[in-house]
Amino acid sequence: MSRAPYKTLTQSVVEVLRARILKGELGAGTPLRQDTLAQELNVSRVPVREALMQLEVQGLVRFEAHRGAVVTELDAGAIDELFYLRAMLESDILFHACDRLTETDFQQAEQVLAEFDQIVETSSHIERWSELNRRFHTALYGPAQRPRTLALIEQINLSCDRYIQLELLHSREGIMTAEREHTQLLQLCRARRKFEAAALLKQHIEAAGQSIKQLLHSR
Repeated sequence: MSRAPYKTLTQSVVEVLRARILKGELGAGTPLRQDTLAQELNVSRVPVREALMQLEVQGLVRFEAHRGAVVTELDAGAIDELFYLRAMLESDILFHACDRLTETDFQQAEQVLAEFDQIVETSSHIERWSELNRRFHTALYGPAQRPRTLALIEQINLSCDRYIQLELLHSREGIMTAEREHTQLLQLCRARRKFEAAALLKQHIEAAGQSIKQLLHSR
């Protein structure tokens, strides 16, 4: 890992460890020893420690007495809370953004949908889905001009990514449903049908949470 300014270096460590956790390379309960990680990533312990603290906020890591940092377990109870918060906040911000969306916003969202289609066809969806999903929704939410709400949504979505990865690995039907609903959502926003758009988005998020819970219970 190349040297960079401190904050950038810390974020690089966050991204490496986060990717390994989301892919399952670092499974639940795996100890994350700072010395070992620092040596492996060719950094000091300071950015590793800061990265682990950021991952703790995202719900991917917890600190235990006498063990240090470990990868957290997947938790059905967390799914209920996280997806409830997403449904509430995201449907509300979309409602307030709908009348302010411009043609540029719509074009950005359409571009992301085209990229969604491409990655599904090339089977690279697992690696890029979360990034594209955030870009799509951000294009629709940004005009609401509610930066604090957007920041909360971003934080909650970071905590949701590990659960969404589970669905991407095991449910192609869920992926195709999400694609159809993204298209419908954009059409409703274009028509300024904000009540219907907000209702569809709420249903879309709640259904995703229930699907992930079912997958988790079936493992």
